[in-house]
Amino acid sequence: MPEGPSILILKEQLQAFAGKKVIRVEGNSKIDLQKMKGKKVLEFKSWGKHFLICFKGFYLRIHLLMFGTYRINERKEAPARLSLQFEKGEINFYTCSIQLFENDVNDDYDWDVDVLSEEWDPLKAEKALKKTKTANVCDALLNQEIFSGVGNIIKNEVLFRTKIHPKSIIGALPPKKLKELIKEASNYSFDFYEWKKIFELKKHWLIYKKKECPRCKVAVIKDHLGKGKRLTCFCDNCQVLYS
Repeated sequence: MPEGPSILILKEQLQAFAGKKVIRVEGNSKIDLQKMKGKKVLEFKSWGKHFLICFKGFYLRIHLLMFGTYRINERKEAPARLSLQFEKGEINFYTCSIQLFENDVNDDYDWDVDVLSEEWDPLKAEKALKKTKTANVCDALLNQEIFSGVGNIIKNEVLFRTKIHPKSIIGALPPKKLKELIKEASNYSFDFYEWKKIFELKKHWLIYKKKECPRCKVAVIKDHLGKGKRLTCFCDNCQVLYS
């Protein structure tokens, strides 16, 4: 599943179509496809894992789910969920969720919970975390209402950077460690974004899907933890369990 940095890159890749009129719409999505025909794209926005295409009076929310893909100015052999064609170029989305909303995107989204947004508010994240004292950190980091854009890779790497065991309880973290966790959720997301743009993301993984801890030289533990049973890679030696 693409994480926030990948959606931000998608937004940047499509800026050439901002302000352009859609001249043809195709796809097997069940939304009213023709509503976009003849309409101008006002802007593209990203909120965590949501990619947003904004028109006057309505917007599309696209979620690439686990296996969603897109093509810019080219097509796959598979049928597109949505194809937006312009005078010069086209955008095609595949195997994704698409919803249409008849209102202003700014009324529906809190940009200050997006870890990659200029409006990101770490103090708001801290207040929200303090209300979930009994949650495991591995679940808290994936809570999109607190850390919009953080996915499983970011979760694993942030916990390793901060030396926090994934089974730690939010309420047991020392105040300084809690602030460090919040800061690194955003910091690592921007590192992810930079590495992803130059196709070097995997090269920089420290713990995710690794066999040995780079700090302790002991075997990395791999388990499916948390409410979602997501793959979690951690070092039982240097990542402290706060409980």
